[in-house]
Amino acid sequence: MAKPKLILDYVYDHEAKLADRVYLTQPIGGGQVIDYTWRQTLDQARRMAAHIKAQGLEPGARIALLSKNCAHFFMAELAIWMAGCTTVAIFPTETAETISYVLEHSGASLLFVGKLDTWPAQKPGVPATLPCISFPLAPKNSYEQWDAITGRTQPLTGRITRDGKDIAILLYTSGSTGTPKGVMHSFERITKVAENIAKDVKSRIGDIEDNRILSYLPLAHVFERAWVEAMSMVDGKTHVFFSESLDTFVADLNRARPTTFISVPRLWLKFQQGVFAKMPPKKLNRLLSIPILSGIVKRKVLKNLGLDQALLAGSGSAPIPAELISWYQRLGLNMIEGYAMSEDFAYSHNSTPEINAPGCVGVPLPGVEVRISEEGEILIKSPGQLVGYYKRPDLDAEVFTADGFFRTGDRGERRADGLLKITGRVKEIFKTSKGEYVAPAPIENSLNAHPLIEMSMVSGLGQPAAYAMVVLGEDVRPKLKDAAFRKDVENQLAQLLKDVNAGLISHEKLQMIVVAQEPWTIENGFLTPTMKIKRSRIENEVSTRVETWYSSNGKVQWG
Repeated sequence: MAKPKLILDYVYDHEAKLADRVYLTQPIGGGQVIDYTWRQTLDQARRMAAHIKAQGLEPGARIALLSKNCAHFFMAELAIWMAGCTTVAIFPTETAETISYVLEHSGASLLFVGKLDTWPAQKPGVPATLPCISFPLAPKNSYEQWDAITGRTQPLTGRITRDGKDIAILLYTSGSTGTPKGVMHSFERITKVAENIAKDVKSRIGDIEDNRILSYLPLAHVFERAWVEAMSMVDGKTHVFFSESLDTFVADLNRARPTTFISVPRLWLKFQQGVFAKMPPKKLNRLLSIPILSGIVKRKVLKNLGLDQALLAGSGSAPIPAELISWYQRLGLNMIEGYAMSEDFAYSHNSTPEINAPGCVGVPLPGVEVRISEEGEILIKSPGQLVGYYKRPDLDAEVFTADGFFRTGDRGERRADGLLKITGRVKEIFKTSKGEYVAPAPIENSLNAHPLIEMSMVSGLGQPAAYAMVVLGEDVRPKLKDAAFRKDVENQLAQLLKDVNAGLISHEKLQMIVVAQEPWTIENGFLTPTMKIKRSRIENEVSTRVETWYSSNGKVQWG
């Protein structure tokens, strides 16, 4: 029987048949870019693979990557695979402490260091004895350089294959609680997912000759790894552009003019706030309701966002307010919401043109089985199911049902048409002092839909009633020094509290809205690298102030 085709086999086919087709476009500063064809990408990967192989590492040795998204991340991953090893990618925003933990836990034999913003603070997390290789765009360091190694090393030749059961990727979850867990994914499973994603994207945008995509969500995260990197390696016709920095993001987006564009709720909200900063919502709504002007305005807004060529837009990683999806759809953006996790290699649920509803995360993708447990937990069986947790058989026993379904930890409901609605995390639900349960996620979604608010967190364990803490939008925060503006914000938040409470049953009603003193960021430890809020971290931070908020009885308070 013929061996099933795996991700490396697809890559070798592209190297042979699409040799001179541009695969990766890397900005290098000053508006300059380097294009890498399939031939050039594989030449670099084969040379680095030969170098890794010469180190005499054991089969399946873990090799780590600490880098922002760049062309050399793709090349290094291919080199690691061709050399018979396993990839361990670390979030480029992680602290020295987490970097040290992942390198030690995974038993990494080598580390690639790439584009980073806070390298001096991260470097102490890298053991002095660990061999390291520096990507061309890495911060200044004393490690051996990628270009020097590939310049002197002859490439590995032929079609180097891996067994489907080999572990391709050890994926450390960004976890909003506790230490990261190493999720093991095999070649056969990541290939199956990549094939299915490529089919799914084609079914939505057609078999276009040039599918352009901007890679900027962290490649260390499962979503970008599956839907951008692995999919493009199987598809061959996807042209991947990289983003240089936050400051050049708009220029990077306009260079790529993506046909498919995927983001997270926080960034979709930021884009909307950017539009509102130039044109107030009321004016935009008025223009969109005038038939002759409507089309022109929609095109102009999308062009300014760099999304006028987008045939498909998606949101994932966290719940997105239904109103926000509706707003983008009104602009003419074909926007869908999906749901997946590290443990199913980002392959679980997606909306379809026929079956979708704002506030729902779609229907099961082909090959995915889903059911809801008696406790309301979503249970999934996916072609991308993890092989297990690295060095944690105890966790494997915990997370799988007797018949092999994965316990997601998310609560949800399924509609008659198969659409899944997430209603919160099993462990996030809390009890007030009255013994009533409150699920934060749906309430947070209602709050996040307001144009003033960037993020929110509903809390109140053991308190007489729940409360909400909010981070105001980036454009709102600098204006708060103006007393009249601050008063207006306070009035709007008081009205929001009233509106949200009107839709809640009595024991879920919020006692107050508290405005956070500082924004929640990855850097200050309040967000995970995938921009999910770290509830326990925020709750600990404000624990000494909570009683004061409750006793003061103010409907809107400044944290």
